[in-house]
Amino acid sequence: MDNKPAISIVIPVFNEEDNVQLLYQQIRKVCESLQQSYEIVFVDDGSRDRTFEILEEIHSNDPRLKAIRFRKNYGQTAAMAAGFEFARGEVVISMDGDLQNDPADIPRLLAKMDEGYDIVCGWRKNRQDKLWSRRVPSVAANWLIGKVTGVQIHDNGCSLKAYRASVIKNVTLYGEMHRFIPAMSTLAGARIAEIPVNHHPRRFGKSKYGIGRVWRVALDIITVKTLTGFASRPGLWFAMLGIPAFVFGFSTILVAAVALLSDTLRSWSVPFTCGLLWVFLGVHLLSIGLVAELALKTGDYLPKLDVRPSVTVLVARGGVNHRRSKVEPG
Repeated sequence: MDNKPAISIVIPVFNEEDNVQLLYQQIRKVCESLQQSYEIVFVDDGSRDRTFEILEEIHSNDPRLKAIRFRKNYGQTAAMAAGFEFARGEVVISMDGDLQNDPADIPRLLAKMDEGYDIVCGWRKNRQDKLWSRRVPSVAANWLIGKVTGVQIHDNGCSLKAYRASVIKNVTLYGEMHRFIPAMSTLAGARIAEIPVNHHPRRFGKSKYGIGRVWRVALDIITVKTLTGFASRPGLWFAMLGIPAFVFGFSTILVAAVALLSDTLRSWSVPFTCGLLWVFLGVHLLSIGLVAELALKTGDYLPKLDVRPSVTVLVARGGVNHRRSKVEPG
């Protein structure tokens, strides 16, 4: 891999054998019209159909297509993290592999980024999905995410986004965090914009998402709020939880002691014991806050996701195709 491309397009796929060939052709047509160097990085998230075999066939004819294959299904966030790590372009564009995102929107994302933004998010304003199982929960989740994180994005779940590589490669992804990339990027001071994009009905295959993911998103919202609001001051976060517990416990112990001395409370041991437990909880939380502050001052508190032992990568070097057993960052 000699010269770094200007644009890298990262597409996680899972059992999309009917879509990858058509998607590749559409992306190639759009990218060639841009007259910029590019690469297309497909991340096969442990597909059980012919997805990777089709990608191998395409790669043999076009070395600009790279393919990463997971040995098992890790989920979309892990697939995106591997694609972002491997991507070598100055601008990285992510999109879904089900043909619902439109590659024709890529030039518009790049044009918006040229205005000085670090991340440009797609907004599926006219979303072509089921109303009650997909669109209504999405509206509620986007409203909640905006309120909690302070990053007002209409469509956090839209995978069609453009990033500066210097920003996205410093964002740690795990769990279901691919939905919260804009919020996580605020830790690095990223400038974020949003534009309406096309959205098409799914033509082949079936959706990999359902209503069952709601609880995972809810847990990740708490994690993101903790990271974005208190990543640089964890002691404050634990103090907000610990001090009320300490005050409540100490007050309960004081009430039990006064009642015991005035002989107005026969069973003083129960409130005394409960108060003592609350005091211990408050002290414990404050201690965790102090340890977190110490860890923040002395080490890296955001570990990188490592999926390298579990992937196969198709690359091209010197006109010959090769298979590699790990991801190497650009």
